[in-house]
Amino acid sequence: MQVHEVNLQGCVIDDPLLGQYQALVRDVVIPYQWAALNDQIPEAEPSHAIDNFRIAAGQKEGTFYGMVFQDSDVAKWLEAVAWSLVQQPDPGLEKTADEVIALIAAAQQADGYLNTWFTVKAPEQRWSNLAECHELYCAGHLIEAGVAWFGATGKRQLLEIVCKLADHIDQMFGPEPDQLQGYPGHPEIELALVRLYEVTQEQRYLQLARFFVEQRGAQPHYYDIESDRRGGSYFWPVHGPAWMIKDKAYSQAHLPLAQQNTATGHAVRFVYLLAGVAHLARLCGDEEKRQTCVRLWQNMVERQLYITGGIGAQSHGESFSTDYDLPNDTAYAESCASVGLMMFARRMIELEGESHYADVMEKALYNTVLGGMALDGKHYFYVNPLEVHPATLASNHIHDHVKPVRQRWFGCACCPPNIARLLTSLGHYIYTRRDDVVLVNLYVGNVTTLGDLRLHLHGNYPQQENIRIVIEAAPDAPRGIALRIPDWCSNATWTVNGDELSGEHIKGYVHLRRVWRAGDEISLHLPMAVRRVYGHPQLRHVAGKVAVQRGPLVYCLEQADNGPALHNLRLPPDSVFGQLAGEGALAGLVLLQAKGLKHARPSHTALYAYDTTPQTTPVSLIFIPWFAWANRGEGEMCVWVREH
Repeated sequence: MQVHEVNLQGCVIDDPLLGQYQALVRDVVIPYQWAALNDQIPEAEPSHAIDNFRIAAGQKEGTFYGMVFQDSDVAKWLEAVAWSLVQQPDPGLEKTADEVIALIAAAQQADGYLNTWFTVKAPEQRWSNLAECHELYCAGHLIEAGVAWFGATGKRQLLEIVCKLADHIDQMFGPEPDQLQGYPGHPEIELALVRLYEVTQEQRYLQLARFFVEQRGAQPHYYDIESDRRGGSYFWPVHGPAWMIKDKAYSQAHLPLAQQNTATGHAVRFVYLLAGVAHLARLCGDEEKRQTCVRLWQNMVERQLYITGGIGAQSHGESFSTDYDLPNDTAYAESCASVGLMMFARRMIELEGESHYADVMEKALYNTVLGGMALDGKHYFYVNPLEVHPATLASNHIHDHVKPVRQRWFGCACCPPNIARLLTSLGHYIYTRRDDVVLVNLYVGNVTTLGDLRLHLHGNYPQQENIRIVIEAAPDAPRGIALRIPDWCSNATWTVNGDELSGEHIKGYVHLRRVWRAGDEISLHLPMAVRRVYGHPQLRHVAGKVAVQRGPLVYCLEQADNGPALHNLRLPPDSVFGQLAGEGALAGLVLLQAKGLKHARPSHTALYAYDTTPQTTPVSLIFIPWFAWANRGEGEMCVWVREH
């Protein structure tokens, strides 16, 4: 099966919702994050990331500041800039990015090595602590930026920098006796090298990615070998001495991937790694790797996925927990993990051509990814809980990782630029080209050229139910256009030029195949009835509760509309939903209204009372899209509501 990369030069997003987000990233987020990287945001955590490069380049005196992976924030910002320039040229922004690239080139060492923490603080310790120190992770993000910059602008300087870096890594790592036979503690380099291979067609990069994947989990464990070489020293003392080295499952290194059956460890590392493995499986025709991806995906989404598309239930290690352990008020669900989930899902669509992966990708996009950034573009969530009680957060330290409002920036600022690069590169996710069929994965308004086929997708999804795809140019040969029928929609209908066309149902897509002509129009109707969602019986945190979903959007109750003590509200099974138009910060969004019940305040003051049935009073419940919560000040929020 031949899969073609979607060229973002030929994709312009004009979607009412996500086009607005792309404009927000272009006009607000990118300048704001540039200011943050230069420590110009008052009352925000300092970054020092740009100054780190200046110091490493010998252009400024000083010491390194920040996380050992601070370089990656600059790389992700550059990638966001690259894809933003595809949507709208900006000579001033392009000039700034060119200057950053020149700075990176100045910081690169003669042998190709590039990492400011080690260059400034400990050059003699290069490549000595892969388990903890993120050198390959930072290299991966920079490689992705180099590929994006070349793809967006045609300029080669950053691509040449990252090729030189990749060549250095290829010399250092491999199966030969004089090479290091290790692999990254934080995966990223794997998927980046595969992308670099696709641009350069340099086989060494593909083989190096494969080496890193296949070496993972081999005995004896490389993390132990390098630890012994260092005399047992370690970098991160947060959870106890050498915990990151000892807990191999944390880095998905406890077993070879072919023997792993469970999504485990650090959630971002897991999905970054599997995104690379899925890409390798497709390019190399590797059936074992394909089965590994399918098996681990199934465990993750069937037992460890939040309704909002979040993964990673616990703050300890930002990790998965065990099957069906998905607490609401202590959920971690890092924004980066949902970005990585989308990356993994996209590659699984390319590999399998199955709509289930796009359903999950859509869930992550419209809920956790959008929710990770405020509507002003200047505040961010790192952690994405499904229930918040601000008064408790201040005193119960089990919630120390949870914030009731989005933050200006973070000491560990991986999420803000990750959200930015995802939103600017959305064109990669909307379509998948497999042979002579175009799979429509996401109903994001756009104009796209896919080889000799040009499409314009119209609509106001997911606020409205109708989508139109107009064929603006087509070849004189049959082509397939496959429409994803979302898992939440049970009664979709479609027509071509006003006539019903049955199509062929394949793996969740309706395949419409014909000789298309310019002016042909596909109309798709996806009724968005409000759906009540119930958890699996083993999801103890949602037992007796219900969640509300319309289209791909998960809804929540917020204190701003429903008052405090949300835990005392009930949504009876027979309540009927109506729709409201959002106002103010929520303008343009569809809100939901339903009759509910609230436990009345008891007349007694006892903490517990015998044989007393709580009394209820009728109330009107207002539900808002969960991604938009905490844009109207601090307050309580909950996704899951008692039904009885």
